[in-house]
Amino acid sequence: MSYRFIPQLADEEIRIQQEEGLRRTVRRAWNSPQYSRKLRACGLEPDDAIGLDDLSRLPTVDVDDLREGYPLPLLCVPPAAVVRVHASSGTTGKRKILAYTAADVETFNLQMARCYELAGLTAEDRMQIAVGYGLWTAGVGFQGGSEKLGMLTVPVGPGNLEMHLQLLQDLESTCFGATASMALLLAEEVERANLGGRLRLRKMICGSEARSEKMRQTIESKLGLEGCHDIAGMTEMYGPGTAIDCDAHDGLHYWADLFIIEVLDPVTLQPVPEGEVGEMVVTSLRKEAVPLLRYRTHDLCRLLPGRCACGLNMPRHDRILGRSDDMLIYRGVNIYPGQFMAVIGEFAELGGEYQVELSRDERGLDHLALTVERAQNACGGNDPALASALEKRLHKAIMARMDVSIVDYAALPRTFSKSRRVVDKR
Repeated sequence: MSYRFIPQLADEEIRIQQEEGLRRTVRRAWNSPQYSRKLRACGLEPDDAIGLDDLSRLPTVDVDDLREGYPLPLLCVPPAAVVRVHASSGTTGKRKILAYTAADVETFNLQMARCYELAGLTAEDRMQIAVGYGLWTAGVGFQGGSEKLGMLTVPVGPGNLEMHLQLLQDLESTCFGATASMALLLAEEVERANLGGRLRLRKMICGSEARSEKMRQTIESKLGLEGCHDIAGMTEMYGPGTAIDCDAHDGLHYWADLFIIEVLDPVTLQPVPEGEVGEMVVTSLRKEAVPLLRYRTHDLCRLLPGRCACGLNMPRHDRILGRSDDMLIYRGVNIYPGQFMAVIGEFAELGGEYQVELSRDERGLDHLALTVERAQNACGGNDPALASALEKRLHKAIMARMDVSIVDYAALPRTFSKSRRVVDKR
């Protein structure tokens, strides 16, 4: 099969591009004082020749390096060369801000266009976008890739199901980009309103949150789709579009000419055998403003051996299986336990003990319930209003809705070891 944007590369061609890209990335990293300190601490100097066999000699970086360099961390170009920033949530009140040059924006658009192309979309399709805009990378990434592929693009954003349904009919959109949760809500509404015969939808691109195979099949069935595809990405790697599953739905193809992905033991940082689970560590090959040198994503994943049935010679990784740290992923939102504590601490009527319970219903939708104790001497007469106020404040702080319950002081379990604050039943 021929593609406009996906390169047809043999294994040796991929290796050559990775060697050249790694050398460019390391040379560029010396422009950053943060990176320079780390490189020298590893015994490296600017004139050292670096190849793929030297990858393990390079330092790792992680979210702490992004916090340290706020507001423009790990910057490797003059500030005047930065044309855009995007941000994702952080644990300390300061967001992780990533800078982009014009070339970075173009590469961002390219990786998204490749994803659309692998999903079977062409310039004849019409893309309706239901993911978030603003500082987040999702909306602008979905839009930039769609326009690069040449599709008519309908940039609506999340929510507003009534508008989406109207535009799906009026503009005859053939592809819908959303979180899996919104895709399922859309599918259920289409089924209830018996609108299936009025829509031309044939593809769904879902990102930002994990979804089960059962959920994919449900979405495809209710909407009569040719395919529902799972897309991967994160702000540090431009945004969405780093990988996508093809029609075989057997892992996600990632763009090995744009990134090197290692899977390492999160404790020893040594490579795990192919096919085994470890922490995904990413090195960029084209990023200019903020190149990645062995960036620890803390995502637990595995590389899939062998060649995909679709025939594309781009490597694959499995879906993200969890986190090597304590971050929660709930309906596409990254949440840290510390964020709950910070907001709860704003209410004098509440104590310090809480518990989060995550569950998944029969439709595959995630639900979050937060139980918080009252302060020791607080009465329970105002519980409904207090729960409502806390829910609203949490939604504003972390952009996720949840069910909040207030219970008596000491009602939650106590332990001499670490409290089990998160119960994940998914």
